[in-house]
Amino acid sequence: MRSDAAIAMGDVLSLTIPFFGLIFLGFVFGRIVRRPASGLEWLNIFILYLALPALFFQLIGETPFAELSNVGFILAVLASTLTIFAIAFAIAMIRSRFDVERATIQALIGAYSNNGYLGPGLAISAIGTSATVPVALIFAFENIAFFTITPILMALGGRQTESAGEMAWLILKRIFTHPFILAVIAGALAAAFEWRPPEALDRLLTMLRGAAAPCALFAMGVTVALQPPPTRKSVGDISIFLLIKLIAHPVMAYLLVSMVSVDPVWLTTAVLMAAIPPATNCFVIATQYGRFVDGASNAILVGTAVSAITVTGILYAIRSGVL
Repeated sequence: MRSDAAIAMGDVLSLTIPFFGLIFLGFVFGRIVRRPASGLEWLNIFILYLALPALFFQLIGETPFAELSNVGFILAVLASTLTIFAIAFAIAMIRSRFDVERATIQALIGAYSNNGYLGPGLAISAIGTSATVPVALIFAFENIAFFTITPILMALGGRQTESAGEMAWLILKRIFTHPFILAVIAGALAAAFEWRPPEALDRLLTMLRGAAAPCALFAMGVTVALQPPPTRKSVGDISIFLLIKLIAHPVMAYLLVSMVSVDPVWLTTAVLMAAIPPATNCFVIATQYGRFVDGASNAILVGTAVSAITVTGILYAIRSGVL
């Protein structure tokens, strides 16, 4: 007979192999077909503006409103993420000889999870639809935090030219025009007023929702494939921040979120979301400011590959009862 450990590992591999398999297929086809990055634009528009917002809206709208106002959970998640960001930023400042702009990008690599593209698919596959609400809350509030922190730090580093008022307007615009955040707000309003969409609209949302995870994972694989291959020097430069992201971040999430009274599913989701690799937004932000672009690109490539091992380990700890 198979031991409990072997059964738990079998269950985990049955979840992670299809999940990372889709990323791998995207990577392989991205390498073989060799189309420019512009070829992903319409797929990304579909994912960003339709499929994932439909997923968030539909599942949040079906959730009792009281579950959406778990302030303790939100504060614990933010505390864990911002603590990791502060640690990574302090290390980056020392390593870069107090280059604030470079340190900001490196700290984002250490703390900013890819919880838009990878988060929903992984959490729902591993935990179930009950993970959707904590995933949506984590995404919304962490992005609000990073949308606010990044331009402020870049301004302190001398790269930002906007006034304080222009910067505040830019931050609010990024927050309240992001389709995922708008979908979370709309879903919360639907839950508060117990509104359900008409049957035809609900079926359309269900179709969009079903396409969200496969399309997002495949697009993620192609995006990783289009990144330039890492060099030995660049891997050495980002290894410490990937260690913080893939190991220290989930440990910090477990320690802080477990201190508040939350459903075990929410705790598990918080740990899993902290364990996923750096967000592609790290590369976007690095490109926008022209700092540490190659390092951010390599961090996404290497981090996504290594996370196949680290995420599997964390899921095994969850399934085997360690977490």
